[in-house]
Order: sequence, then structure tokens, then C-alpha cells
Amino acid sequence: MATLPNPLPKLASDPSGRSLGLQLPPGRLIDMTDQGVWHEPLLWHAARTAAPGNWSALGAPAGRAGLVPVLIDLGGSQGGPEQWDLAPARMSYPGDHDAEEVLEDFWEEWAAEDEEWPGLADAPTLNADPDVRAAQIADALAGEGPSWFGAPHMALVPARRSADVPAAIGWSGPVNHENDTARLGAVLRSWEDRFGIRVVGIGFDVLAVSVAAPPTTVAEAEAVAAEHFAFCPDNILQGSGTLEAYASGLIGEHVWSFWWD
Repeated sequence: MATLPNPLPKLASDPSGRSLGLQLPPGRLIDMTDQGVWHEPLLWHAARTAAPGNWSALGAPAGRAGLVPVLIDLGGSQGGPEQWDLAPARMSYPGDHDAEEVLEDFWEEWAAEDEEWPGLADAPTLNADPDVRAAQIADALAGEGPSWFGAPHMALVPARRSADVPAAIGWSGPVNHENDTARLGAVLRSWEDRFGIRVVGIGFDVLAVSVAAPPTTVAEAEAVAAEHFAFCPDNILQGSGTLEAYASGLIGEHVWSFWWD
């Protein structure tokens, strides 16, 4: 995929990150992929598990350095990202794909023959600053919030925007649904624009995003649920079972999670 200048190599000789305007705790750079060692680090993550407040302390300075914060799970059965078969060489660029075309393609593959693609959901009104909401959700995931992640660690990724983080690291969690994560990244970009999402957590096959403009009515939630079904059919097929039941849980919900079998 298209890349930006990567500031992470500077951390090899400056692990504190001071040259980048950062004050980093001890951590490590990850450059292991499914094809061996990558030519530059894909991400940095802290050595200790995340705690509430870490995201807020690191997020703004990281952004000025060209890095995007995200929580990376090191506590799953598949270990940390160096064991995830990251595949950056397989990724295209999210900006090269149209979100609605991607979702419609998946919808036609997974929906019943008589169910037509309903189109993209309208954008609700933002009820929070997206970056503030991301920090709140990150704090919850690092504290007593939902237990999708066994051991979330603060991480930094060189990326243009939060939606690009999965493709930027070559994340292959949805490989049984889509092996070019940049196509899903195009959808994440669209959700950034319409719903104020931020990618806040990534595990081996789990993705969590904060939501600053969640649906507030049944009709809005059902429209969003259709997009979620195309994006991650397992959420419905191995979860609530129906779009209607799934949609009821989206009303006012400030975090969306996705899991691919």
C-alpha cells in the first residue's frame, strides 16, 4: 500500500522517543511478517499493559509525530502481533477503494438472493468529539470495560488516519472474509467520515472501534446493521442471528466490535 515517511526507525536508537517529541515507556518495535522481517518497523508497542489515561497522554504527541495510537492485544491465544502473520506486502491502499462498492460486493455474497443492497446509512449527528470518544473507549478497554482483549498494550502505527491502521500493519485478522484489509479500510474511512469512528483495539481476529455518532433510532440502526453484516458477517451469523436483533444493540452504542472466524 502507499506509505508515509515512517518515524519508527528512529526509536531503535532513541527508545524514549524524545527526538519525536514523545515520552515513551519501555517497548518494542515489531517488524516480523508472514514473509520474514519487514524492511522497517510496522508498529511500536509498550512492554506493559495499558492503563486508563495512557491513550490521552500519548495520542496528541503521537499524532504530531505522524503516528496513530491503537491498543494491540498481546494476551490472546495467538500471542502478540509478531505471531499474527502480518502481511503488509499483500495490502493495497484504502483510498483506492470505494466503500459502498466494497460493502455491496460483500452483501451480494452473503445476503439472501431476494435481499437487495440497501445502500449506505445516513450519517447521524456527532454527539462527541471523535478523539475524545476514542480516549474514553480506550480507557474502558484498558480498565474494567468489555473483555475482547486479554492484555491490551498501547501501540503506535505510522498511518495517515486511524482507519488506515489495520492495513498499515498488514493485519490479516479478516483473512477468511477478505485478504486485502485495505478494502475493509475503505469502509473504516467512510465510517470515520459518517460516524466519527476511530480504530481503538486490534487483536488476532478482533477489531474494536469507538463511535462518536451512533445510530439513535431503529431505522438508523438497521441501516448500520446492514453495513456491519457486509463488513463482518460473523457478527450476525455467529452472534444475534438476525439483522433486526443485531440492530437493537447498536442504538446509542459507543463502541463497535467485529470478530472474524
